[in-house]
Amino acid sequence: MSLHSTAANLVTLAEGAKHGGNHESLSPYLTGFGALGALLLLLWITTRFNRDR
Repeated sequence: MSLHSTAANLVTLAEGAKHGGNHESLSPYLTGFGALGALLLLLWITTRFNRDR
């Protein structure tokens, strides 16, 4: 791909994002709290395996 065609594709993609691009069924709060919960679970699992420190 050339630089010109890549830039043209990115402009086309950016123009389509004017409408927000969010799906109606996705809640940002639910997604954020789900990600936070997953990270806290991974942190808890990691600390259980590192008891020698």
